[in-house]
Amino acid sequence: MNGLDLSIIVIYLLAMIGIGVYFSFKNKSSNSFSVTAEAIPGWALGLSFYATFLSVITFLGDPGKSFGSNWNPFVFSISIPFASFVASKYFVKFYRNSGEISAYTHLEHQIGSWARTYSMLCFVLTQLARMGTIFYGVALTVNALTGYDMRLIIIIAGICIIFYTILGGMSAVIWTEVLQAIIKTFGAILILWIILQKVSMDSIAQIGHAKGKFALGSFDLDFSTSSFWVIFLYGFFINLTNFGVDQNYIQRYHSANSTQEAQKSIWLCAIYYVPVSALFFFIGTALFVYYQTYPELILELKHQVGAEKGIA
Repeated sequence: MNGLDLSIIVIYLLAMIGIGVYFSFKNKSSNSFSVTAEAIPGWALGLSFYATFLSVITFLGDPGKSFGSNWNPFVFSISIPFASFVASKYFVKFYRNSGEISAYTHLEHQIGSWARTYSMLCFVLTQLARMGTIFYGVALTVNALTGYDMRLIIIIAGICIIFYTILGGMSAVIWTEVLQAIIKTFGAILILWIILQKVSMDSIAQIGHAKGKFALGSFDLDFSTSSFWVIFLYGFFINLTNFGVDQNYIQRYHSANSTQEAQKSIWLCAIYYVPVSALFFFIGTALFVYYQTYPELILELKHQVGAEKGIA
């Protein structure tokens, strides 16, 4: 990476902190800090949900899956609109009518404080695991580009995120994610454009089809393998969990300026994410075709990685 690349990263991190500082002056109470000092429009909330789905796991994992296998994991994304229907029809109204910011307060009312504590601990542990995976993915990528120590990358990124979140509250979280959603989407489009300078769409379609890269999995009712229906059901219930009991989502329902806008935001999330998820899987297939077309490059890459690890 050259100086310009590093400057862009630094400017981006400073911009995130700047958003946190800006919204810190608008937060006059704990309630405004938790659910924003001003109502968030549905389109922005939808982009925020979309950015939550579109993490570094998507950037690295989805192309990797289609590169190494096929589009079977994409079925997870196909299930999102079905989960969105249930969430927009039932979950949003339930939580907004309850008036409770916490997703787990009603468990305390219905069952007892132990149920709320148990659910909260499960959520926190799940988020720690998810954030650890995301931070590792970010550090892995930046380390490959810059050579900087991965621990240092994680610490700097973590400090920036904590700083703007503590300062700006939910408003800062949502609007930084809106910005991130735009940057990530254009980044994916740029990646595909670069690949298409080397291989044609016809080659990707022909070779990808011949190698079974576009397969979504078996449609047989076989629940012992990762068939289409297994991945679909898994994705449907996981996304119901996201929209229904994940504090990351529930808290943002209260940030919308109306119940209708909150419902719309969930549908917008699905509309944004499904095609972009397909784009990432297509990038993985395109990369597979690229290295099929230029096999000497993958051998060179393997030799380079092996040399770095002391294997070759």
